[in-house]
Amino acid sequence: MSKSTSKINVPEARAAMNKFKMEAASEVGVDLKEGYNGHLTSREAGSVGGQMVKKMIEDYENKVK
Repeated sequence: MSKSTSKINVPEARAAMNKFKMEAASEVGVDLKEGYNGHLTSREAGSVGGQMVKKMIEDYENKVK
């Protein structure tokens, strides 16, 4: 079993990040479940991460304007 190396600096942010990830997965049509998601293809997992980055950039750009 592999151990995750991702660290969230603010422990309270974990729930918010999980919610954000689920929302992004829903937007791109990926069947993401709580816990291990070994059934996902690399393309599906990448699309979730890409959607998260896209939303973070949009949010930043809206705040800077």
